[in-house]
Amino acid sequence: MVRVDHAVTSGTFSLDGQTFDVDNNVWVVGDDRECVVIDAPHSVPGILQVVGDRTVTAIVLTHAHDDHVRVAPELARRTGAPMFLHPLEEPLWRLTHPDVPMPRALSDGEQIGALRVIHTPGHSPGAVCLYAAELGAVFTGDTLFQGGPGATGRSYSDRDTIEASIRDRLLTLPPETVVHTGHGDDTTIGAENGVARS
Repeated sequence: MVRVDHAVTSGTFSLDGQTFDVDNNVWVVGDDRECVVIDAPHSVPGILQVVGDRTVTAIVLTHAHDDHVRVAPELARRTGAPMFLHPLEEPLWRLTHPDVPMPRALSDGEQIGALRVIHTPGHSPGAVCLYAAELGAVFTGDTLFQGGPGATGRSYSDRDTIEASIRDRLLTLPPETVVHTGHGDDTTIGAENGVARS
């Protein structure tokens, strides 16, 4: 039976010459034998503690800001699992991992385990969300939070684009869908419908 496991890891986020302390959610989706890791922020041991003795079949990166991909190559080496990232994230990937080849390409509509990829640009050009219909959940990275859209004040981001992504790609999901975010608390599509539209 597919389930969601969760941990919070702490570290920093750096872009445009500024660095901030951040707490990141780590989401692991799978059954008792296999799982998919969503994002690889700060601590490989912290992620592996959530994984347990399961086989990691994929490391899916919602976008390439350093606080979401920093330990992805090390996690891939430790687990043998492939990394996946949307190709439009390459400029951001290169900022953190200039000497590491780009992960495998994610495409809109692709299915990885229980997760369907939804391309939701705005926070960054290749940002994606991951919809698990059988779980009634969507993993939104930094696209949608409790209280509205993710930040768009930095390089490679755009406010109008993220608002369109949320309106057209996320708010069309069932209102009871649980939103598991990249930072902070869960919410639901229904709860955010009015907020994100305002």
